[in-house]
Amino acid sequence: MDTQTKPEGRRKRGRPRLDKAERIESELLHGALREFLRHGYGGTSIAQIVKSLGISKTTLYSRYPSKAELFQAIIFQQIKVFSVEATLQSHGTQLGLHEGLLAYATHTLELSLKGDLLQINRLIYSESHRFAELGAAAADRTEHGIRQIAGFIAERAVQDGIPCRDPAGIAAGFIFMLRGWYVNVMLSNEPISKAAIRRFASQSVRTLLAGRAEW
Repeated sequence: MDTQTKPEGRRKRGRPRLDKAERIESELLHGALREFLRHGYGGTSIAQIVKSLGISKTTLYSRYPSKAELFQAIIFQQIKVFSVEATLQSHGTQLGLHEGLLAYATHTLELSLKGDLLQINRLIYSESHRFAELGAAAADRTEHGIRQIAGFIAERAVQDGIPCRDPAGIAAGFIFMLRGWYVNVMLSNEPISKAAIRRFASQSVRTLLAGRAEW
């Protein structure tokens, strides 16, 4: 009986350690983000971050060897907030092309215009001319979004029986159309209503789908 119960005991102890590691990682990235938003990217040092978090440089560097890699990890943590896969589905079933793109556009724009995501984007926009790694992190985030939307478009093309020669190109055009409007709103610093966001999202999707026969 002892040989049967001991492995089970080890499994029970293993999960809390994993949860703790994930929690520490999340707290580290959240704390580092607070410093970046408070002092700017250029104005934040690793020394400041470790002091504010109460950890050693060794602890931080063992996970992120540079400030650029730390910021990139923060960006990818934010990507999870978008939940693109969930946005493109309803009750576990993939949405139609129009409904899926509209849900993605609305969800993305609403999230990006508030809270940490808005502040991160303002930081990137204001300092990327001085720090190339900020632009690179933003570009990686964009490519991630393009791949996800391209995959959705390709799947819908097969299911709808309407060929699409360049899903990635169509996805890129769609995302950059949203980006142009978003940057304009972000720089205006004026409040924007959910109704205005949804109106633009709807117009964007209609404009994109109007040329579907040429995809």
